[in-house]
Amino acid sequence: MSDLPITTIVGGAGFLAGGIFGAVANRTHFCTMGAISDIVFMDDWRRMRSWLLAIAVAILATQAMNTAGLIDTGKSIYLTPNLGWLGAIVGGLLFGFGMTMAGGCGNKTLVRIGGGNLKSVVVLLVIGIFAYMTLRGLIAVGRVQMEAAANINLANRGLTSQGLPDMLAAITGLAPTAAHWAIAAPLAGALLLFCFADRDFRTSPANLIAGLVVGLMVPTGWWITGVLGNDDFSPTALASFTFIAPIGDSVEYLMTYSGATINFGIATVGGVIAGSFVMAVASSTFRFEGFTDTADTMRHLIGAAIMGVGGVLALGCTIGQGLTGMSTLAAGSLLALLSILTGGVLGLKYLEQGSLGGALRAVLVRG
Repeated sequence: MSDLPITTIVGGAGFLAGGIFGAVANRTHFCTMGAISDIVFMDDWRRMRSWLLAIAVAILATQAMNTAGLIDTGKSIYLTPNLGWLGAIVGGLLFGFGMTMAGGCGNKTLVRIGGGNLKSVVVLLVIGIFAYMTLRGLIAVGRVQMEAAANINLANRGLTSQGLPDMLAAITGLAPTAAHWAIAAPLAGALLLFCFADRDFRTSPANLIAGLVVGLMVPTGWWITGVLGNDDFSPTALASFTFIAPIGDSVEYLMTYSGATINFGIATVGGVIAGSFVMAVASSTFRFEGFTDTADTMRHLIGAAIMGVGGVLALGCTIGQGLTGMSTLAAGSLLALLSILTGGVLGLKYLEQGSLGGALRAVLVRG
């Protein structure tokens, strides 16, 4: 038995896992906003298929761990009976729109910092400030009031969580394990079929590797916190990869080290930056990059602020809800994911059209 504190063990493992995530994302250009942009402007679905492959892998591995009893996803923040539908929708739309203004989502921001992008350093700080303001600061008052007014307590309807399998079991009478796989297997199978039906994707090693490795990082995170961190006296809260709230926690940790404790989220933030840096240096792609002009600066600042607020309202980002949350089959995660995608498309059209009205018209006409 190690004499190291459990927080050190979990933090060290989280840093290593984050390093793998950052290195792979840097090398393969794994990016949700980039995937949406490829579709909107080039009708290229390869990077989106990579992201969908990651979701499928995360779902299958997470549900297998849950069935085997290694973890209990019901202990995660995603499967509470308190369904924050409004936060998922509004927060998801804000986050998706904001990431287009800021040049990428939370994980892309960290990866770019590792690659020498100084704009992303500013974006990270602004995300952290606004995420913390929404969690515990000025904006938190409005968030709490919104949640109190709109959240639905599913326990009053006889459900123990907002998990789609629990809803299915309540309707059909299926056993919990059967209900989980009745949703997980068809959903993951459909995603895999969609991904591998495309020859361009099947012959793209970078996208295949990105989808597989990033997808496996989600169950890795569950294992680190749920198995490695399962201490009898000080158990680690069950969690996996997500970046917006941890960026806020990281900013706080850097400023108040004496009174703060490193956790899995903070460790992964540092790991992603470090892993991306190592890969950038090794591949000779490390380059310093700054803002081009005032308009570029303003766009990134506004986008980062919106991302910080939206990511907290939605309880996660493209990774936190799109991968980790989806791996638990939570209804709130599905709402947040669809809202993030919608916000991302609107944001890209806004950049193209120059106005929100023009963006809405462009989306409706295309639809």
